Amino acid sequence: MTSHNLPIGRRVARLRARRGMTQQMLADQLGKSKSWVDKVERGIRTLDKVSVIQEVAAALRVDAALLLGRATPPEPGSGSVAAGVDGVRAALARYDAVPAGPGDPAAATPIGELGGRVGHAWLTYEHADYPGLLRLLPELLGDAQRAHHDRRGDRTAGLLVQVYRLTASVLVKLGEADLGWLAADRAMAVAAGDAPLSATATVPVGQALRALGRARLALAATVPAAQRIATRRSADTPELLPLRGALLVEAARAAAGCGEARSVRELLDLATRIAVRMNEGHDDPHRIGFGPVTVALARVSTAVDLGEGREAIIRHADVIGSDGWRRLPVEHRASYLLDVARAHLLVGDPLTAGRALVEADRTAPAEIRLRPVARTLIAALARAGPLPADVACLATAVGLPG
Repeated sequence: MTSHNLPIGRRVARLRARRGMTQQMLADQLGKSKSWVDKVERGIRTLDKVSVIQEVAAALRVDAALLLGRATPPEPGSGSVAAGVDGVRAALARYDAVPAGPGDPAAATPIGELGGRVGHAWLTYEHADYPGLLRLLPELLGDAQRAHHDRRGDRTAGLLVQVYRLTASVLVKLGEADLGWLAADRAMAVAAGDAPLSATATVPVGQALRALGRARLALAATVPAAQRIATRRSADTPELLPLRGALLVEAARAAAGCGEARSVRELLDLATRIAVRMNEGHDDPHRIGFGPVTVALARVSTAVDLGEGREAIIRHADVIGSDGWRRLPVEHRASYLLDVARAHLLVGDPLTAGRALVEADRTAPAEIRLRPVARTLIAALARAGPLPADVACLATAVGLPG
């Protein structure tokens, strides 16, 4: 009898066993008794409610269609991400995106509409919907380029820089750092001569260079950019303070990549002084995402980068208890939890590292299932010994043996 012809209870039993779960473990996740699970698996109790089937599927970390005996859908994002990256690559490779002349109807995208689409793209990124963002970016890149060519105003430049920043950020996350660097460099070219825009564009430059293993170059880009902001007469304005702070945080990550612990502390101390001067709930016109909690997270992440796992774990306990932590976008929280997992691996605690990855998956699944760095962490856990059931499920989701 094929798996598709099995009764639903037998399919539950097979999937549970494949995940390395006991009946009690599955019962605990569902808030049911072990007897309830046993009766379901033996066909004594029927799963006939969609809501219950979905709960069981979620506990087993499979699609409900699999429990119902239907074809298993492809793992979210696997093929769509590759196609999406190809689409973004093609868009970046186009040099004919600007209109041929004023009469070209493609040049008529209203600025207000374009701004709304850029805002929607940011929300898509912050919700870690990377396949969705990749689908949006090719057309958005072309429209933003045409708008900037047509109007050459501050607003169009700002929108185009934001689109390039988004493009660079998602590409770096998905392991396409070379292409991300290209997008970040395009943002720098558009921002030339505008200090705030140049500052925002320098952050993804630093991120891309770090991802390429060029931490020294990232440091050389971000520190002077922060200094240029500091020397401006308007450096203490609500617009420029967070930009300088974000550059200092990125410079600290680069310094950690160079193994320069003293520079990391100095840069983050400067960033802290800036963060405490900012009003709670300040405006963020450049969507730079700087504040006290981001500095606190950077102290944890840089400690990990420096190999100081125990210090990172101690600082992490303070971070997650703050109100600022809960207000961070899910993308940021889940990405940070990857560093927390690294910290626990550094101190020889693979069980807690696995819990951090499971929490990251619950927060924003794409951070675990689509990012090469997460796959590397799960592989390291697998080498450390048998995987707990929930981590084994993540291993299967990213294509590793569970």
